[in-house]
Amino acid sequence: MRLMPLALLASLLPLAACLKPLPDPVPSGAEDYATYCAGCHGMEGRGDGEVGASLGKKPADLTQLAGADGKIPMARVMSKIWGYTKDANGNLMPSFAPLLDQEKMVLFDSGDGIPTPTPLRLVQIAEHLQRLQARDE
Repeated sequence: MRLMPLALLASLLPLAACLKPLPDPVPSGAEDYATYCAGCHGMEGRGDGEVGASLGKKPADLTQLAGADGKIPMARVMSKIWGYTKDANGNLMPSFAPLLDQEKMVLFDSGDGIPTPTPLRLVQIAEHLQRLQARDE
């Protein structure tokens, strides 16, 4: 085994200081859902999470968001997650905007044909909700 000469090693050390650390990996939509949503909505999205049981009103069953076409209304759902919208009773979900504001933006078409800069993590959570939709079997 050959050892690297000390002089060569010493010359590489300043280069190491120039390297930027890799950014933390972005959690998946399923991971963010498990962390931020499942406590109230349950892991399967049926509104049966442990924290949700202690609320005055049962959390929404997120498996029933899809319309007849099988797709969820992305813009409405994403606005709700972000914390912009209230339901008919004035109930507001916790706002996740501070978490989502700091993340990578991607162009996303929520169904209106207009790609809009949107936080990646918001898109990923909404896409995870699409996968949770009840399937007729």
